[in-house]
Amino acid sequence: MTVAVLGPGAVGGTLAVRLAAAGRDVVCVARAETAAAIRQRGLALAAPDGEHHVRVDTTDRLDVRVDVLVVSVKAPGLDDALGRIESEPATTVPLLNGLEHVERLRERLGRVVVGSASSFQAFRETPTLVRQLTPGLVVTLAGNGGLREALEVPGVTVRAGGGERQVLWDKAARLGPLAAATTLTGDTVGELRTDPEWGPRLREAIAEACAVAAADGAAVDVAGQWAIIETMSPSLTTSAARDAAAGRPTELDALAGAIVRAGARLGVPTPTLAGLLAGVEETCPAP
Repeated sequence: MTVAVLGPGAVGGTLAVRLAAAGRDVVCVARAETAAAIRQRGLALAAPDGEHHVRVDTTDRLDVRVDVLVVSVKAPGLDDALGRIESEPATTVPLLNGLEHVERLRERLGRVVVGSASSFQAFRETPTLVRQLTPGLVVTLAGNGGLREALEVPGVTVRAGGGERQVLWDKAARLGPLAAATTLTGDTVGELRTDPEWGPRLREAIAEACAVAAADGAAVDVAGQWAIIETMSPSLTTSAARDAAAGRPTELDALAGAIVRAGARLGVPTPTLAGLLAGVEETCPAP
């Protein structure tokens, strides 16, 4: 079974290294300059369980049919990334953050098994090196999709989730508000959750997101989401905050923006989250 990874960044790079190290047939699909670097130097993962280095097939154009295509690019780069896929895979597994990408992928690539990546903190240090800060990567798939055998290897746990909306909302309900708050304030998760003003404000934004999720058919509760935030490292921030600080496009529209739009569509008000998003747009204009 061949697994292609579109976007070998933090999540995709980690998954590609873990799969290849376990003997899986892996193809990385990346921008031309990134693909050239991986071909030259291989792909490395610095993780709590040690240093891992693999050689994987790499291309900037996927023109052969693969069994599984994992899409792990950031939301702003999705359209550009899809231009590198010239052959429809048997199954596509999107691990993107957000709510609105699934139908676009289904129209373009056929069979889609919705997924999410969680219990995981990492960043791409160079085009060929991912630094993983937490011990494992958990991939949750809607209904499991029959892909556990293909994707579960040492360092990667595959779990069966509920329906598609449930899998998406389980992460988006906390990550949307958290991304907006960390980007607006520049604070870490630890600073936000203990701040007498921002802690309650973040919790209210999560409550709004959970209410929208419920209206969309997903059972996500505030206490459960806040419990996850409580377990996060105090020094953690979000990739949206890092991208905004570096002047790069962020996933805020795909996260917080999508929740606000879903609330408007479903008749659920989201004033706190919309306020956070408006604050970001005012203080951190899009590049």
